[in-house]
Amino acid sequence: MCQLLGMNCNTPTDIVFSFTGFASRSHEHADGFGIAFFEGKGTRLFVDAQSALHSPVAELIRRYPIRSTNVIAHIRKATQGAVKLENCHPFVRELWGRYWVFAHNGDLPGFAPNLHAAFRPVGDTDSEAAFCWLMQELAKNHAMVPTPQQLTDTLAELVPQVARHGTFNFMLSNGCALWAHCSTRLHYLVREHPFGAATLQDEDLRVNFAELASPQDRVAVIVTEPLTRDETWTPLAAGELIAFVDGQPLRDRPHA
Repeated sequence: MCQLLGMNCNTPTDIVFSFTGFASRSHEHADGFGIAFFEGKGTRLFVDAQSALHSPVAELIRRYPIRSTNVIAHIRKATQGAVKLENCHPFVRELWGRYWVFAHNGDLPGFAPNLHAAFRPVGDTDSEAAFCWLMQELAKNHAMVPTPQQLTDTLAELVPQVARHGTFNFMLSNGCALWAHCSTRLHYLVREHPFGAATLQDEDLRVNFAELASPQDRVAVIVTEPLTRDETWTPLAAGELIAFVDGQPLRDRPHA
Protein backbone atom coordinates (compact mmCIF):
# COMPACT_ATOMS: atom_id res chain seq x y z
CA MET A 1 0.00 0.00 0.00
CA CYS A 2 0.92 3.70 -0.06
CA GLN A 3 2.51 5.72 2.72
CA LEU A 4 1.48 9.03 4.26
CA LEU A 5 3.37 11.93 5.82
CA GLY A 6 1.85 14.97 7.49
CA MET A 7 3.13 17.97 9.43
CA ASN A 8 1.19 20.46 11.55
CA CYS A 9 3.00 23.35 13.27
CA ASN A 10 2.39 26.52 15.26
CA THR A 11 4.85 28.45 13.06
CA PRO A 12 5.90 27.93 9.43
CA THR A 13 8.45 25.11 9.27
CA ASP A 14 10.24 23.27 6.47
CA ILE A 15 9.78 19.53 6.00
CA VAL A 16 13.03 18.74 4.17
CA PHE A 17 14.37 16.43 6.91
CA SER A 18 11.21 14.33 7.17
CA PHE A 19 10.54 14.33 3.43
CA THR A 20 14.07 13.10 2.69
CA GLY A 21 13.54 10.01 4.85
CA PHE A 22 9.99 9.54 3.61
CA ALA A 23 10.90 9.76 -0.09
CA SER A 24 13.61 7.12 0.32
CA ARG A 25 10.83 4.58 0.92
CA SER A 26 9.78 4.88 -2.71
CA HIS A 27 11.72 1.71 -3.55
CA GLU A 28 8.52 -0.15 -2.61
CA HIS A 29 6.12 2.70 -3.41
CA ALA A 30 7.15 3.70 -6.92
CA ASP A 31 3.82 4.58 -8.57
CA GLY A 32 4.00 8.34 -8.02
CA PHE A 33 4.26 10.85 -5.23
CA GLY A 34 2.84 14.18 -4.18
CA ILE A 35 3.13 16.88 -1.55
CA ALA A 36 0.96 19.89 -0.69
CA PHE A 37 1.95 22.93 1.39
CA PHE A 38 -0.41 25.54 2.80
CA GLU A 39 0.71 29.17 2.80
CA GLY A 40 -2.06 31.26 4.32
CA LYS A 41 -5.15 30.41 2.27
CA GLY A 42 -3.01 29.37 -0.69
CA THR A 43 -1.72 25.89 -1.48
CA ARG A 44 1.36 24.71 -3.34
CA LEU A 45 0.75 21.27 -4.86
CA PHE A 46 3.49 19.15 -6.45
CA VAL A 47 2.64 15.72 -7.91
CA ASP A 48 4.44 13.36 -10.28
CA ALA A 49 3.63 9.90 -11.61
CA GLN A 50 7.33 9.04 -11.28
CA SER A 51 8.85 7.58 -8.13
CA ALA A 52 9.98 10.14 -5.56
CA LEU A 53 13.45 8.59 -5.84
CA HIS A 54 13.80 9.64 -9.48
CA SER A 55 11.41 12.56 -9.90
CA PRO A 56 13.00 15.98 -10.52
CA VAL A 57 9.97 17.43 -8.72
CA ALA A 58 10.89 15.46 -5.57
CA GLU A 59 14.48 16.68 -5.91
CA LEU A 60 13.16 20.26 -5.92
CA ILE A 61 11.31 19.63 -2.64
CA ARG A 62 14.44 18.16 -1.03
CA ARG A 63 16.49 21.21 -2.03
CA TYR A 64 13.96 24.02 -1.58
CA PRO A 65 12.78 24.40 2.04
CA ILE A 66 9.23 25.65 1.60
CA ARG A 67 7.94 26.69 5.02
CA SER A 68 4.38 25.87 6.02
CA THR A 69 2.19 25.19 9.05
CA ASN A 70 0.37 22.29 7.36
CA VAL A 71 1.86 19.78 4.91
CA ILE A 72 0.57 16.47 3.51
CA ALA A 73 2.74 14.13 1.41
CA HIS A 74 2.10 10.73 -0.19
CA ILE A 75 4.09 8.03 -1.96
CA ARG A 76 1.94 5.69 -4.02
CA LYS A 77 1.78 1.95 -4.50
CA ALA A 78 -1.23 1.61 -6.77
CA THR A 79 -4.14 -0.65 -5.80
CA GLN A 80 -6.97 1.04 -7.71
CA GLY A 81 -6.43 3.41 -10.62
CA ALA A 82 -3.72 3.48 -13.27
CA VAL A 83 -0.29 5.01 -12.72
CA LYS A 84 -1.19 8.44 -14.09
CA LEU A 85 -0.73 12.01 -12.91
CA GLU A 86 -4.44 12.48 -12.19
CA ASN A 87 -4.33 9.56 -9.74
CA CYS A 88 -1.44 10.96 -7.67
CA HIS A 89 -2.19 12.16 -4.16
CA PRO A 90 -2.70 14.58 -2.49
CA PHE A 91 -5.96 15.74 -4.01
CA VAL A 92 -7.25 19.31 -3.60
CA ARG A 93 -10.79 20.71 -3.54
CA GLU A 94 -12.39 24.00 -2.51
CA LEU A 95 -15.10 24.19 0.17
CA TRP A 96 -16.36 27.26 2.07
CA GLY A 97 -13.80 29.43 0.31
CA ARG A 98 -10.82 27.35 1.50
CA TYR A 99 -8.64 24.73 -0.11
CA TRP A 100 -8.79 21.22 1.34
CA VAL A 101 -6.02 18.65 0.83
CA PHE A 102 -6.45 14.88 1.21
CA ALA A 103 -4.28 11.78 0.87
CA HIS A 104 -5.21 8.14 1.51
CA ASN A 105 -3.37 4.90 2.22
CA GLY A 106 -5.43 1.76 1.78
CA ASP A 107 -7.94 0.04 -0.44
CA LEU A 108 -11.72 0.49 -0.56
CA PRO A 109 -13.07 -2.28 -2.82
CA GLY A 110 -16.65 -1.74 -3.86
CA PHE A 111 -16.81 1.84 -2.62
CA ALA A 112 -18.92 3.72 -5.18
CA PRO A 113 -20.64 6.69 -3.53
CA ASN A 114 -23.33 8.81 -5.12
CA LEU A 115 -21.71 12.14 -5.91
CA HIS A 116 -23.29 15.36 -7.18
CA ALA A 117 -21.74 17.85 -9.56
CA ALA A 118 -19.87 19.94 -7.00
CA PHE A 119 -17.47 17.15 -6.04
CA ARG A 120 -16.47 14.63 -8.69
CA PRO A 121 -13.23 12.65 -9.15
CA VAL A 122 -10.88 13.59 -11.97
CA GLY A 123 -8.99 10.29 -11.81
CA ASP A 124 -10.22 6.76 -11.18
CA THR A 125 -9.01 5.98 -7.66
CA ASP A 126 -11.12 4.94 -4.70
CA SER A 127 -9.16 7.54 -2.72
CA GLU A 128 -10.34 10.53 -4.71
CA ALA A 129 -13.90 9.21 -4.64
CA ALA A 130 -13.73 8.97 -0.85
CA PHE A 131 -12.39 12.53 -0.62
CA CYS A 132 -15.16 13.86 -2.84
CA TRP A 133 -17.76 12.07 -0.73
CA LEU A 134 -16.35 13.49 2.49
CA MET A 135 -16.37 17.01 1.04
CA GLN A 136 -19.92 16.55 -0.20
CA GLU A 137 -21.17 15.35 3.18
CA LEU A 138 -19.28 18.05 5.11
CA ALA A 139 -20.94 20.66 2.90
CA LYS A 140 -24.34 19.16 3.77
CA ASN A 141 -23.59 19.30 7.51
CA HIS A 142 -22.21 22.84 7.80
CA ALA A 143 -23.15 26.10 6.11
CA MET A 144 -19.75 27.70 6.73
CA VAL A 145 -16.30 26.73 7.96
CA PRO A 146 -16.79 24.84 11.25
CA THR A 147 -14.31 24.95 14.12
CA PRO A 148 -11.72 22.15 14.23
CA GLN A 149 -13.66 20.50 17.05
CA GLN A 150 -16.97 20.73 15.19
CA LEU A 151 -15.37 19.27 12.09
CA THR A 152 -13.78 16.50 14.12
CA ASP A 153 -17.19 15.58 15.51
CA THR A 154 -18.72 15.49 12.01
CA LEU A 155 -15.83 13.46 10.59
CA ALA A 156 -16.21 10.99 13.45
CA GLU A 157 -19.71 10.27 12.13
CA LEU A 158 -18.78 10.16 8.43
CA VAL A 159 -15.48 8.28 8.40
CA PRO A 160 -16.82 4.90 9.61
CA GLN A 161 -19.20 4.87 6.63
CA VAL A 162 -16.16 4.79 4.33
CA ALA A 163 -13.87 2.72 6.55
CA ARG A 164 -16.29 -0.23 6.57
CA HIS A 165 -15.42 -0.78 2.90
CA GLY A 166 -11.76 -1.53 3.59
CA THR A 167 -8.58 0.22 4.74
CA PHE A 168 -8.94 3.98 5.24
CA ASN A 169 -5.79 5.58 6.62
CA PHE A 170 -5.96 9.21 5.56
CA MET A 171 -4.87 12.79 6.22
CA LEU A 172 -6.98 15.87 5.59
CA SER A 173 -6.17 19.56 6.08
CA ASN A 174 -7.71 22.96 5.40
CA GLY A 175 -4.59 24.89 6.38
CA CYS A 176 -5.88 25.56 9.90
CA ALA A 177 -5.78 22.01 11.23
CA LEU A 178 -4.76 18.54 10.08
CA TRP A 179 -6.87 15.42 10.64
CA ALA A 180 -5.40 11.91 10.66
CA HIS A 181 -7.44 8.70 10.67
CA CYS A 182 -5.96 5.27 11.27
CA SER A 183 -7.35 1.98 9.99
CA THR A 184 -4.14 -0.02 10.24
CA ARG A 185 -0.90 1.95 10.78
CA LEU A 186 -0.18 5.60 11.59
CA HIS A 187 2.28 7.12 14.09
CA TYR A 188 2.90 10.63 15.36
CA LEU A 189 5.23 12.63 17.55
CA VAL A 190 5.34 16.23 18.80
CA ARG A 191 8.67 18.09 18.75
CA GLU A 192 8.81 20.96 21.20
CA HIS A 193 11.18 22.65 23.66
CA PRO A 194 13.60 21.32 24.83
CA PHE A 195 14.45 20.12 21.33
CA GLY A 196 16.92 17.31 20.72
CA ALA A 197 18.62 15.58 17.81
CA ALA A 198 17.07 12.97 15.53
CA THR A 199 18.45 10.45 13.03
CA LEU A 200 16.48 9.15 10.06
CA GLN A 201 15.65 5.45 9.89
CA ASP A 202 16.16 5.24 6.14
CA GLU A 203 19.00 7.69 5.46
CA ASP A 204 22.31 8.54 7.12
CA LEU A 205 21.08 11.99 8.12
CA ARG A 206 20.96 13.52 11.59
CA VAL A 207 19.61 16.93 12.62
CA ASN A 208 19.84 18.78 15.94
CA PHE A 209 16.54 20.65 16.14
CA ALA A 210 17.79 22.70 19.09
CA GLU A 211 19.97 24.57 16.57
CA LEU A 212 17.07 25.24 14.22
CA ALA A 213 14.01 25.89 16.38
CA SER A 214 13.03 28.57 18.88
CA PRO A 215 11.66 27.67 22.33
CA GLN A 216 8.15 28.62 21.18
CA ASP A 217 8.10 26.27 18.21
CA ARG A 218 6.02 23.10 18.21
CA VAL A 219 5.77 20.60 15.37
CA ALA A 220 3.60 17.48 15.04
CA VAL A 221 4.75 14.90 12.48
CA ILE A 222 2.38 12.11 11.44
CA VAL A 223 3.56 9.22 9.28
CA THR A 224 2.69 5.66 8.33
CA GLU A 225 5.93 4.23 9.77
CA PRO A 226 8.26 6.09 12.17
CA LEU A 227 10.86 8.16 10.35
CA THR A 228 13.52 8.41 13.05
CA ARG A 229 15.29 5.84 15.22
CA ASP A 230 15.94 7.94 18.34
CA GLU A 231 12.55 9.59 18.99
CA THR A 232 9.43 8.18 20.65
CA TRP A 233 6.57 7.72 18.20
CA THR A 234 3.00 7.17 19.36
CA PRO A 235 0.92 4.68 17.34
CA LEU A 236 -2.69 5.53 16.58
CA ALA A 237 -5.23 2.87 17.41
CA ALA A 238 -7.35 1.28 14.70
CA GLY A 239 -10.34 3.54 14.12
CA GLU A 240 -8.75 6.53 15.85
CA LEU A 241 -9.28 10.01 14.43
CA ILE A 242 -7.09 12.87 15.69
CA ALA A 243 -7.10 16.57 14.81
CA PHE A 244 -3.81 18.45 15.11
CA VAL A 245 -3.81 22.22 15.70
CA ASP A 246 -0.74 24.39 16.29
CA GLY A 247 1.54 21.38 16.47
CA GLN A 248 -0.32 19.22 18.97
CA PRO A 249 -3.40 16.99 19.16
CA LEU A 250 -6.56 19.03 19.60
CA ARG A 251 -7.45 16.98 22.68
CA ASP A 252 -4.27 18.26 24.39
CA ARG A 253 -4.99 21.94 23.80
CA PRO A 254 -6.41 24.02 26.66
CA HIS A 255 -10.19 24.53 26.39
CA ALA A 256 -10.38 22.15 23.41
